[in-house]
Amino acid sequence: MNPFGPRAFQLVLLRRMADHQPELVEEARRELGASAGEMREANRRWQAIVRSPRARGSLARYRSVLGEPESTDRRRIGDLECDALRWRVPLWPDLRFEVLAGPGGAVWNEWLVRAPGAPGPELRTADDLRPWCCTVDEVAAAFAPVRPMEGTAPTRWRLAFEVPDGRSCVAEFTWGLLQRVAYAS
Repeated sequence: MNPFGPRAFQLVLLRRMADHQPELVEEARRELGASAGEMREANRRWQAIVRSPRARGSLARYRSVLGEPESTDRRRIGDLECDALRWRVPLWPDLRFEVLAGPGGAVWNEWLVRAPGAPGPELRTADDLRPWCCTVDEVAAAFAPVRPMEGTAPTRWRLAFEVPDGRSCVAEFTWGLLQRVAYAS
């Protein structure tokens, strides 16, 4: 059995996204040279790693799977300080997988974010909100004020907001990457 590394981890990210964007996932899976069975097996192994009674802490798990982060910095969120660790994700060269970890390595958040210095999309209208084009923080900044909503599963987020034409909508994200937008009638 191959060691569980960055390629397998990308398959795990894709597996959760397949519920919303199966065509994009299929294309990305082929880009990785992986079969649908390999994607299922990567997800099964990831779940076993996460649920193992001998499991490492979340931050240690990411380090063992992804290696040393490309960058690490200290971040203040309200009154709390945490470490922000970011790893390259070859499927999305302009994004990084970011883990926010508190004292003792407790993982507070894990998702895809724009790479430092990489240009993000210009988000001005509803038409700009295409699957996989932007991250949670980019939508939140472009369409403020937004209202965070509970996601439909772990690793999923939702934001409610209005677009400039006055329509109310909810954007759904998996691992921090936009999957779809639903508009109120």
